[in-house]
Amino acid sequence: MEKLRWVLSSQDDEELDLTAQVLDSTSLSFSPTLKCFVICFVAGIFFSILGTGLLFAVFYTLGNLSALASTCFLMGPMKQLKKMFETTRLLATVMLLCLVLILHAALWWHKKGLALLFCILQFLSMMWYSLSYILYAWDAVLKCCSSLLS
Repeated sequence: MEKLRWVLSSQDDEELDLTAQVLDSTSLSFSPTLKCFVICFVAGIFFSILGTGLLFAVFYTLGNLSALASTCFLMGPMKQLKKMFETTRLLATVMLLCLVLILHAALWWHKKGLALLFCILQFLSMMWYSLSYILYAWDAVLKCCSSLLS
C-alpha cells in the first residue's frame, strides 16, 4: 500500500520514512511467517529439553531465546518489546535479566549452582510472563496456590 501511495504521489525514496522502508522490505506473508514461528518454537523446545536434560544452562537459554524469537514472527519484534515492557508484564525484565545471568554464571563465573538457580528463576518468570497473555490466568494460578497453602 505504501508503494502505491509513493507511485501516485511521485515522492522520492528519501522522503519515505526509514521505518516504513524497513517494514516494507522485511514483511512476510502469512505462510512464511507461520513457518518461521513453528521452526523457532520447535527449536526452542528442543534446546530447552536438551538444556534441562543435560543441565547445561546455555542450551536452556538458547531454547528460551528461540521461543521468544518465535513470537516475534507472529506479532512483530517492536510490538513484542512494547508488550513485554508494559507495567502488567514487568516480570519479563526479570526473565531477560536471568537470561544474561545464566550465561554469565555458566560461561564466565563457572558456578553451576548459581546457573541452576537462575534457570529456575527464568522458568518461573517465563511462566508468569506467558500467563499474562491468557485472560484470568494469573487469578486462577494465585487462587490455586492459595488453596494449596491453606
